Amino acid sequence: MASERALLVAAGGGIGDTLLAGVVARALRTRYAAVDAVVLPAHADLASHMPSVDRTIALGERLPARYDAAVVTWATLRTALVPWLARIPVRAGQARRLYSGLFTHRVVVRSELGDRTAHWTQILLDYARAIGCDLPDASPEFVVRDDERAAADALLRVHDVAGPYYVLHPTRGLSAQRARWPIAGFVALARRLVARDGVPVLVTGARDDEPIAHAIADGGGSGVTALAGATTIGTFGALAQRARAVVAMDSGPMHVAAAVGAPTAGIFALQSDEPDRWAPKGPRVAVVRPSYPCPPGHRKETCPDFACVRDLDETAILAALDGLLVATAER
Repeated sequence: MASERALLVAAGGGIGDTLLAGVVARALRTRYAAVDAVVLPAHADLASHMPSVDRTIALGERLPARYDAAVVTWATLRTALVPWLARIPVRAGQARRLYSGLFTHRVVVRSELGDRTAHWTQILLDYARAIGCDLPDASPEFVVRDDERAAADALLRVHDVAGPYYVLHPTRGLSAQRARWPIAGFVALARRLVARDGVPVLVTGARDDEPIAHAIADGGGSGVTALAGATTIGTFGALAQRARAVVAMDSGPMHVAAAVGAPTAGIFALQSDEPDRWAPKGPRVAVVRPSYPCPPGHRKETCPDFACVRDLDETAILAALDGLLVATAER
């Protein structure tokens, strides 16, 4: 093991997929001295916060070393070719695909066998288990840097936030649907939090989410501030780490908040969201399960109106949040 190096290829999906794949890097570290990761270029910054990854390589860049084993967690023909072309002798990846012959160890994804409840981290770890690596704790890790804490502090000072605050992350990876994303429920939730607890609410999001965040802040009134587009993923992690709690739609930032240890309530609105599989994993988390009667077949990629988000269950969200706060106070 002294000189053995493994490669994790996790180049696909959203930032949540990349963060959750970090558990595979941790599992590989139980057997290999070093683990590098190939990720999408847009996810390189996120991967740099995963402590089990020694070097981050953007998909398409030349591999900087020789590797003894590789695990491909997001398999496409392009990503399956990465370890095969590099002549890595041990290659684990997905079975039942046209390119599966490129892997020496082929793993059937549990959902293809009818499993709809196993958490995605356990499904990912099946790839590591195929080559003799495993973990007792499959919680993702995200390390916030000192400069990101300083940037978060500066942002709070600019917006005159000196005490406790809530983080509200109202969006998810549906960039093509932003123009139709309902905000009334988030406006009402932000108002209730400020009025009830006297604590500011910071509305976060990517740069493309700025119109949504500002509309929520405008509707929420005094005490609700839009920060969408103002943070890197690391600065978001720093803000989440200091927050009284984070309320977030099922999204990559939800997983980051849970990973840094923030009390995190994850909202799963659509009936097809599978909260057992995608729940936030961390020391202080809660899940708000779907309650809106979505018609059969409605999925996030094709939903015509996101009525479940329009009719957000504020009472269930507040109950989940209060449960987290009580549990945190008792620690």
